[in-house]
Amino acid sequence: MNAVGVQGLVDWQAVWITLKLAGLTTLILMALGTAIAWGLAQSRHWSKRPLEAIISLPLVLPPTVLGFYLLLLLGPKGPIGEVTQALGLGVLPFTFPGLVVASVIYSLPFAVQPIQNAFETLGARPLEVAATLRASPWDRFMTVALPLSRSGLITAAVLVFAHTIGEFGIVLMIGGAIAGETKVLSVAIYDHVEAIEYTQANILSAGMLIFSFTVLLALQIIRKPAKVIA
Repeated sequence: MNAVGVQGLVDWQAVWITLKLAGLTTLILMALGTAIAWGLAQSRHWSKRPLEAIISLPLVLPPTVLGFYLLLLLGPKGPIGEVTQALGLGVLPFTFPGLVVASVIYSLPFAVQPIQNAFETLGARPLEVAATLRASPWDRFMTVALPLSRSGLITAAVLVFAHTIGEFGIVLMIGGAIAGETKVLSVAIYDHVEAIEYTQANILSAGMLIFSFTVLLALQIIRKPAKVIA
């Protein structure tokens, strides 16, 4: 198949929007998720378990339920929607920024849980040793906790990026299928199937299948490094 044929079969706008959404979501959650994970790992307060349950809700809630409540919150009559309108930002549903907000909320547990597990596995001993060397709390976090939790950080980044790539329900609820604005790969595949355009759907689906396998393989390598045989 020539380049012109491939160009006609692949929805490159959807590919670009999906990659941009996944990249932005990953960057935001690596900062936000690390801060939340550190706070939870260090906390002994009674509210820790309820907060962990709230963060984990997207793992068990149907995406349409989460998307519905986000529509209510972000819409013109919702509390957040009223604030964004008062600030002159308009409403977020059916816009790319709205997709980012929804993706950050939906992928939050995929960032927080691996990083929190890495922090908790680290234990208090390395931080206590750094404290005896007069390292400040910020120095202990930056030079001890983060480097020793690298595998958890990498796992979180990969999971968030891959999960955002594969989102469907919540992006359809919040973003719709506006070509060049909110139409991501998963929605493009759905539209092709509805239009009985199986060739285009097959190309996009095969690409996502290969991507998903690569992500899972990478995670296995990260989590179980090969043993070196002398």
